[in-house]
Amino acid sequence: MELGLKGKVAVVTGGTEGIGKATAIRLAKEGAKVAICGRSQDKLDKAAAEIMKAGGEALAVVADVSRAAAIEKLMAAVIARFGRIDILVNNAGTSIRGNFLEVDDKKWNEDLELKLFGAIRCSRIALPHMKKQGGGRIINITTSGAKQPGAGSMPTTVSRAAGLALTKALSKEFAADNILVNTVCIGKIKSGQHERRYTKEGISADEYYGRLVKDIPLKRVGEAEEVANVIAFFASDAASYVTGCSLNLDGGISGVF
Repeated sequence: MELGLKGKVAVVTGGTEGIGKATAIRLAKEGAKVAICGRSQDKLDKAAAEIMKAGGEALAVVADVSRAAAIEKLMAAVIARFGRIDILVNNAGTSIRGNFLEVDDKKWNEDLELKLFGAIRCSRIALPHMKKQGGGRIINITTSGAKQPGAGSMPTTVSRAAGLALTKALSKEFAADNILVNTVCIGKIKSGQHERRYTKEGISADEYYGRLVKDIPLKRVGEAEEVANVIAFFASDAASYVTGCSLNLDGGISGVF
């Protein structure tokens, strides 16, 4: 199926591993030019090599999305290289969670700066370019927990819930400009964060992921490539009448739509 992404310019934050890298590669396979950012030059170089191996043109920029100046640097580099932004995937983020009384202001600020303000700032710079060129796509990565938060799930469920509100509000404000804004609400997906956790615990990937499947109806943890497929759909011509939508990609674990 032709997705209509050839020649499009995509920016994927947090593009050095997991969902971000899988998305960058997926979009590159569809013919998009892809800019990625991350904090590690070594990881960026490796991810860029994989994007180019997939047949795409890659731009890798060292940028900490929790910092406004770094976002300005990233987006300026994209415009200087490609001259436009068609697709923005706000993916950068971590899963910081704990008991409410134990989460201090520093952790709250770090989480909000990275996941909420990072998406806000990237969108604020990308939107004028999208308006000028007659349209674009923004895909925000949030979580199904943002719709159904549990005990001990803050600050991440709160920042992700704000991401849901941002998605819906932007979709309405910029619909007349043919800018479609949607969110993928992920559940338990294999990622670099999980790899670091089981490595730190000194256990195997199978043992670690085996613990996570207990409450998942599909009885497995999702693959980053499965998220990338949905993101590619939202970015594509096939989703030309879809905006303001949240899609749960969590193996059925969520109890809400």
